Amino acid sequence: MKHIVIGTAGHIDHGKSSLVLALTGTDPDRLKEEKDRGITIDLGFAHWEAPGLSVAFIDVPGHERFVKNMLAGVGGLDAVMLVVAADESVMPQTREHFAICRLLQVPAGLVVLTKVDAVERGMIDLVRADVQELVAGSFLDGAPMLPVSARTGEGLDALRSALKEIGAAAPGRRDDGPARLPVDRVFSMRGFGTVVTGTLISGGLEVESAAVVLPGDRPVKVRGLQVHGARVPRAVAGQRVAVNLGGVDTADVLRGQTIAPAGAFSSTRVVDVRMELLGAARGVRHGARIRFHQGTSEVLGRVAVSSLVADGERGGGEAESSAEIPPGRSAYARLRLESPVVVTRGDRFIVRAYSPPDTIGGGLVLDPLPPRGGIRTASGKARFAELDPLTSADSVQAAERAAVLLAAEAGHAGLPRAALTARLGLLTDQAREPVERLRARGALVAIGACLLAPSQLEAIGRRLLELAEAYHREHPMEDGIPREEARVRACARAAPGVFEHVIEDLVRQGRITATDRLGVAGRPSDASGPEAAARGAIASRFHDAGLRPPDQAALAGDLGMTPAQLSSIVAWLVRQKTLVRVEGLVFHEAALRQLKQDVMSLKQASPGSTVTLDVAAFKDRYGMTRKFAIPLLEYLDRERVTRRVGDSRIVL
Repeated sequence: MKHIVIGTAGHIDHGKSSLVLALTGTDPDRLKEEKDRGITIDLGFAHWEAPGLSVAFIDVPGHERFVKNMLAGVGGLDAVMLVVAADESVMPQTREHFAICRLLQVPAGLVVLTKVDAVERGMIDLVRADVQELVAGSFLDGAPMLPVSARTGEGLDALRSALKEIGAAAPGRRDDGPARLPVDRVFSMRGFGTVVTGTLISGGLEVESAAVVLPGDRPVKVRGLQVHGARVPRAVAGQRVAVNLGGVDTADVLRGQTIAPAGAFSSTRVVDVRMELLGAARGVRHGARIRFHQGTSEVLGRVAVSSLVADGERGGGEAESSAEIPPGRSAYARLRLESPVVVTRGDRFIVRAYSPPDTIGGGLVLDPLPPRGGIRTASGKARFAELDPLTSADSVQAAERAAVLLAAEAGHAGLPRAALTARLGLLTDQAREPVERLRARGALVAIGACLLAPSQLEAIGRRLLELAEAYHREHPMEDGIPREEARVRACARAAPGVFEHVIEDLVRQGRITATDRLGVAGRPSDASGPEAAARGAIASRFHDAGLRPPDQAALAGDLGMTPAQLSSIVAWLVRQKTLVRVEGLVFHEAALRQLKQDVMSLKQASPGSTVTLDVAAFKDRYGMTRKFAIPLLEYLDRERVTRRVGDSRIVL
């Protein structure tokens, strides 16, 4: 069964609701006020089936006061029925609704001339000519234009046949991606609790699955699903669905929010777009306040104009600078919204003036989570021009180029895999295949949960080598730059795992050595020369001192060096394990080795008996003060040569 959504469009009182009732037997006007006034105020819904085809009808209000309600219903349509009454012909809301459908790029549709029973046949030809003039050059140019009477039934069979043809030609929707349900109604049902309705734009919802309400990230549970009044275990893209939500009150969910799996989509207040104004609209100046409509949401925002799109081109040629978008022109812009919305790359939207709220244009989302930076600079304009041609969901090359571009922009932080849906608009497993191909051929590198451009990893590698070389020049007696210092200076904001990945690569290439410090591989050792002589002299002094190591300040003076120089060499000797730190003291490794052997020999001299050693005996045996005795005894405990029992030690 193929599921499609068809919406009505047209002027008030042109018979949209009566047409839906005649086709389906369901009156889409559900509100008492709608029945009393005889007009549609809010969205109405009905269902019709043909062999292999399930059609959800969305009936929209035609009155100019309720255009925002109409906009909540036309996002994500597979086709539209443009309804024009034969006794009135094309009217203002006919033009506005048609312009909205064109701006949203509804893929298919037909024209229905209603109330043909109320006019002479000659009038129908005049109305047909008016409509043809309206739709010339649009997606409805050449579409079926059917005369129908909902009252007498004339033309309904022909209309049903045309709808079947539209359904057969519709590509259908994949349901293997994350669910996305823009909410258009919220209500409570006794015994069930909170219920929301909407049209599934992508993916599928299952009973007992977890989800979130966006914006807000409020966790909810899908307790039940209904499609056209029947309970189902799963709803799929293209279906009108009612969802019984657990874990949330009706007051906590609003029209315009979205139900989706956690982590699949993101909320945003800043969106980069290509915006087109209608020819009859007023120009929009940089900084103008607008009403942004996408899906079922409506929010206020301001337009920051980057540049005009070159005539006849999208993403090519030199962009024209402008502080205003003229009527009938397109421009690259950044929308700063007053409330968060849930959008993804490739989404269509409508823009209405702030006051009066007339429809003035629409456009395409280029990036729902753009990076910070000026949009009126040369680089900002160039970025828009590069993003624009990459919004074709059908183009494999476009998807690949977009992934590479955004991964490069993300820098060391990388492009999170979760952003493949929210940022790139790759909504299905099939759509993600270009990214996997990029990984396979090395154009993208996957590290943990992020994707990075190889150029970013190469830049980090070059920086680490520069830092290591500089550190060697400044500290010639050390093995290299401390690992954490290198990370902070080279890539402090890198995604987890990136720093280690780069180090492993450099080690594998034989370019660095990596312990707790990073050094340049193959660097000539200081086996001779003044540094080597100083190291040997210091090691010799500590070796000769045995268990009573020299005072380092006095030793520096004896050797004619500064305390800092001596401290640096001592640290190097500790890293080489020539010297060993014990608490605050430093001993030669040979002295400690000899101490362990000597204490263990006490046990060997008295096999089968318990040998103890206290502080006083230890001091007398080795001729030292308590200052050295206590740290050395604790060292022997750590080395499992002795074990403390009370004030004494048992030799193990």
